[in-house]
Amino acid sequence: MWARKKTYAAVLLLLAAPALFGCAAQPRAEAESASPSTSAEPETAKPEPAKSASPAPRAPESLEIPSVPPVKDRGIVEGSDLSWPQCPEGMGIKERRTLGLPMPLGTAEYVVIGLTNGPAFTPNPCLASQVEWATKNKLMTSAYAVVSYPDAATLRERGGEGPGDPETEIGRLTNVGYQQAKWNLETMARAGLESPSVWMDVEPVPDWEWSDDIAANQAVVKGALAGYQDAGKRVGVYSIEGLWTPIVGDLQLQLPEWRPAGETSRAAALERCGGEWMFQGGAAVIVQWLENGRDRNVTCPGESVQLPLWFHQY
Repeated sequence: MWARKKTYAAVLLLLAAPALFGCAAQPRAEAESASPSTSAEPETAKPEPAKSASPAPRAPESLEIPSVPPVKDRGIVEGSDLSWPQCPEGMGIKERRTLGLPMPLGTAEYVVIGLTNGPAFTPNPCLASQVEWATKNKLMTSAYAVVSYPDAATLRERGGEGPGDPETEIGRLTNVGYQQAKWNLETMARAGLESPSVWMDVEPVPDWEWSDDIAANQAVVKGALAGYQDAGKRVGVYSIEGLWTPIVGDLQLQLPEWRPAGETSRAAALERCGGEWMFQGGAAVIVQWLENGRDRNVTCPGESVQLPLWFHQY
């Protein structure tokens, strides 16, 4: 496609072109497997480059971006979430006794399963049986966990290890958030719950109140995020502006969002997919509403293609 010129400068451009515009622009696997060009001229037909010419610059290798198989948009897909409230009545810590609420409807195709019994470092007392139920029903599964502010004893016990500086209060709080994530992932593994992601639930937790220090609260949340991401998990946030802002102010993590609408309807929940409901800079993937004792969820329009990124299919 390049016309031969009679000057050596043009010949050099011809020789440099494959390096600049060819293999380096292909993904590595593609470049290694590609057949040699059949249209190239025999090597003997190429004149020697001028000895004084500088060697052609090496183009940087292309980034290799992992991809998922293409998924057809299925429109609005229904799911649910469940955690300690759905455990048989009377289990769990005294501040959060389980309620025996109904399990998800048969129309649910995915479930987001809670790892905690309310605050951090307290396990969902029937997590393993809920995972078994999801597996038996061949549902897609994801996980969520509450992020909560530590008391003084927890800060002393768990604040020394993590990405934060343990010599500072902010560093210790960051480490506690990081340890919450590690603890949740260990709980998840013991229960056999498979999920490529974890949703961080950031909201007021009665009996485990957040502090009045926005920066301190932010440190816990950022630490938890780092813990999940260091473990290779995709992370989203469950909250809404009225819950998020009093805790962490204008913190913008720009993560995908899972937005609750309260005791309302499917139609009202879907309204919260709109950009005006954004609270930390991310688009909504799913929205939730409460109906007849069940936390029900639907994907936002166009987001069903994201399901394989957030859920494991049993």
